[in-house]
Amino acid sequence: MPIQKVFKRYEMKYLLNPQQKEKMLQAMEPYMSLDQYGRTTIRNLYFDTDTYRLVRHSIEKPAYKEKLRIRSYSQAMPDSTVFVELKKKYKKIVYKRRIPLPEKEAMEWVSGERHCSQDSQISEEIDYFFQYYQDLHPAVFLSYEREAYYSKDHSDFRVTFDEKILCRQEDLSLESEVYGTPILPEGSVLMEIKCSGGIPLWMVHVLSQEHIYKTSFSKYGTAYQTMIYPKLKQEVRLHA
Repeated sequence: MPIQKVFKRYEMKYLLNPQQKEKMLQAMEPYMSLDQYGRTTIRNLYFDTDTYRLVRHSIEKPAYKEKLRIRSYSQAMPDSTVFVELKKKYKKIVYKRRIPLPEKEAMEWVSGERHCSQDSQISEEIDYFFQYYQDLHPAVFLSYEREAYYSKDHSDFRVTFDEKILCRQEDLSLESEVYGTPILPEGSVLMEIKCSGGIPLWMVHVLSQEHIYKTSFSKYGTAYQTMIYPKLKQEVRLHA
């Protein structure tokens, strides 16, 4: 199956407790199946400037925002496939473009040591992104355990559950082990609904029945607000 490189969809987020997650799974069972990877540990490197320009803009909730990350679906090796992803959001619609590359090549490309071997519009967009922001570099490592479900009717409706969301600012490599500071309370689950059109009626009913409400949540934004910004403030006080 060819790797999907371009996405255009709505992404809605919900914070659940374990009981709500179980209710959701029970309601989903007739309509959705766990994807072929089962429960995976996703690793991400988010890029930003020295002043955290991208994440600071994002948490202001603008009409348009963008970010760049490299993602791996397992602990990477130099020849493992990872994804360089440019993600944009405009008026609630998410546009994602990504390029699969060996981890070593991906890191050399984004560090300016080489050109991307895949000459395409997507690689040109990512090159322009780096030129525009100039001093981009890996800012945080974010990992989480994910269960992803797809619709049995072969539509593009998807539901994911993310748990054990961890963040750190050292050892910024997709080849490293998973560890870091939790950014969600113990037991909390981040559910994401992803679709290009409307939510199926059965899902609308279960969300209403279980009193599960949409929330605004960014993993990197939450990491910045709860971990990075407080540390920056403390450093300023120490040097004042």
